[in-house]
Amino acid sequence: MKIRTEFPYETVHDDVRIPMADGTRLYARIWRPVTEAPVPALLEYLPHRLTDRTAPRDWQRHPWYAGHGYASVRVDVRGYGNSEGLPGDEYDATELADGVAVVNWLAARDWCSGKVGMFGISWGGRDALRIAALAPEPLKAVVAVCSTDDRYDDDVHRMGGSVLAAGTHTWAATLLALVSRPPDPRYVGEVWREMWLERLEAVEPLLHTWLAHQTRDDYWKHGSVREDHGAIEAAVLAVGGWHDPYRDTVLRLVEHLPQDRVRGIIGPWCHQYPDRGLPPGPAIGFLQETLRWWDHHLKGADNDVMAVPLLRSWISASHPPATTYDELPGRWVADPAWPSPHVTPVTYAFQGEPVLVRSPQRTGLDAGRFVPLGDDADLPPDQRAEDAHSACFDFVVPEGGPPVEILGRPRVSLFLRAGAPTGQVIARLCDVAPDGSSTLVTRGALNLSARHGRDRVVKARVGVGEEVAFELNGIGHGFPPGHRIRLAVSSAYWPWIWPQPDAAGFTLDPAASHLTLPVRGPTRDRIVWQEPEQSEPLGVSVPATLEEPRPERLVVRDVAKGEWRLEVAPRQGGTRLYPDGLECTEDTLETYTITEDDPLSAHTRSDSSIRLHRPDMAWDVTIDARSEIACEAEVFVTSNEVVCKEGGEVLFHRTWEKRIPRTAG
Repeated sequence: MKIRTEFPYETVHDDVRIPMADGTRLYARIWRPVTEAPVPALLEYLPHRLTDRTAPRDWQRHPWYAGHGYASVRVDVRGYGNSEGLPGDEYDATELADGVAVVNWLAARDWCSGKVGMFGISWGGRDALRIAALAPEPLKAVVAVCSTDDRYDDDVHRMGGSVLAAGTHTWAATLLALVSRPPDPRYVGEVWREMWLERLEAVEPLLHTWLAHQTRDDYWKHGSVREDHGAIEAAVLAVGGWHDPYRDTVLRLVEHLPQDRVRGIIGPWCHQYPDRGLPPGPAIGFLQETLRWWDHHLKGADNDVMAVPLLRSWISASHPPATTYDELPGRWVADPAWPSPHVTPVTYAFQGEPVLVRSPQRTGLDAGRFVPLGDDADLPPDQRAEDAHSACFDFVVPEGGPPVEILGRPRVSLFLRAGAPTGQVIARLCDVAPDGSSTLVTRGALNLSARHGRDRVVKARVGVGEEVAFELNGIGHGFPPGHRIRLAVSSAYWPWIWPQPDAAGFTLDPAASHLTLPVRGPTRDRIVWQEPEQSEPLGVSVPATLEEPRPERLVVRDVAKGEWRLEVAPRQGGTRLYPDGLECTEDTLETYTITEDDPLSAHTRSDSSIRLHRPDMAWDVTIDARSEIACEAEVFVTSNEVVCKEGGEVLFHRTWEKRIPRTAG
């Protein structure tokens, strides 16, 4: 990583409050180049607290853009951080309307040229796409990283029509703790407590809403740009990573947007910006690549940014299973269109007699983290234990021949007889080495009640044979000669997929089933990236501690009870000291439990504690949040609690208990 300290422009930064039509003011930080000439503005807009939570990341890129001649702006959405107003639902209409207002406000500044770009990762990237679909006139270009165009089936809420236990619960609990944090008195003054209490009174766990909408209804369609890609008029650079759950959005955007205003990049990365150097790498000079994008679309530079191939993507070479990789082996390839003329669907037919697939409920404990962030225990370990609980079909890559390289979304067609009206099927594609080790390549799932569409519930016909087909997540991977391509089919995948009430499984007929792989032919591609670089870091320090950190992922088995417990401790714990004097201490523990043969024993729990402390201002607040989901055959049972204290005194305490009918989940 190259740390850049000298730029074409000197820069300044200011914190401002941007007024909305209803009088609410959004908190913003603006880095600008020192110049008399108007410059374009770049906007990153999300709820994640610009004065603390994303401050280290912001300082890596916003000053860098400002040093290259752009006003780079970071804004907290209303109801979060130091912004006024009350929090709403995820990506609700008010948030999007506010975003349009911010774009127009920036374009009207005398220091702005009138042209605006939006960028962001995850929530920030999704807001950029959604606001682009509303087509505010000043918004000319977007860079969306690790973002989704489909809120229902390509976010943290659902997979193949099934409730994502780990994704839904983890994210809902994270947002509950995030929205419960107070404004910072250093930036909003004495009104911080009044703002905080007003905000807390408006909090409602989003988990309730997400579980209440179990099919793809109007709630999910709102803000899903997949409903109408054509509404986006801005140029879009879509970026993803093969170890990020949202990478299929890149493939859809390059397929459906006009080629004269879209380009895609998919690397080996997790849910992080591609320049940060977090595993798996290799990292690229992402800021330089985006600068060429902005220069062309916002300044009219006659560069070659639109002359590059439509899609540049990474094809990983075969590698042994591990939960982290500093860098993966592989190569970059270029495709002029999507679907690519270099990719041919190749079908592999199954063989064998009908087989009963009735996986233990703990199948899936080796799935890895749903949203990998570059931690040591993020990725799936060796899949042999998972394979033993699945029906496996192997296809040998012949010795002496070429490798089988795939790029895109594999597809399975399975002929099965359901053992109960409800159930799900999970398919994993694995690379099996001669020593028997099994590396997970990609996977997909289907809720059997969604086999005729995600927008409806059609119960399975017990004992009646039926073909079901679904795609796995996109991937670029090479299977070398002598290895086996394995498709493993299971009826459970905990804690990714919330189990259906009955554990009867299904009978699979191999003779009428097959796997289709997107096989990419050999090409000679030369793709070169610049070395990653960023601006100087913010200077957040982490004091040393003698405490032993908890394992990131720990599996505990109670043999007598037949119970399995997965404990997940994301690497966000500990204390961080900020240059402005803030001390922030966080700790989170997620717990997922289930017994071998009882799908109704599934239970999730998340406990978070946050302390925000300013010794120089005698400001000391804590937030403790708990969130739980259990189930019965007909309902989800949820429990949430928030306790907020100032100086040890409880200012707010609320619990929510709710029973939500299980209509499809």
